[in-house]
Amino acid sequence: MESFTASNNIAANFTGEELKSEEIFSMMTEYLARGEGADLSDKVGAIFQFDVRAKKGGPIVGSWEIDLKNSPPSCKKGKSSGPDATFTMIDSDFEKVCMGTLNPQMAFMQGKMKIKGNLGKATKFTPELFPPPTEENIAKYAKAKL
Repeated sequence: MESFTASNNIAANFTGEELKSEEIFSMMTEYLARGEGADLSDKVGAIFQFDVRAKKGGPIVGSWEIDLKNSPPSCKKGKSSGPDATFTMIDSDFEKVCMGTLNPQMAFMQGKMKIKGNLGKATKFTPELFPPPTEENIAKYAKAKL
């Protein structure tokens, strides 16, 4: 019987494949770790949590914290201890927002994105803060494998 306790593989266990958001958050993590986006703490000044579902109505299969309040800014897997705003979306809609094919305001209005917390701070998180998750950018910001 397969175990669902391994946090790094929980999304794969539920969906049968890795979430696209896993790759996008990995790109964001490396982007910030390289010192790019160092000015985001001054521009945004908020901590965000993203809860991702594999499908509508399904369980949350991954959570990430993006800290754009403290310097240096960071992105890490796991729940935030004190987010200013929490976004909940399905994986495919998160990818569309990041790619610019789904407007974040429309996603919210259509119920595709749920937001808890400070809505003023939530509006500061826009897809333009990070490079689009194209194949080229995913490869460019891939962590070096040792």
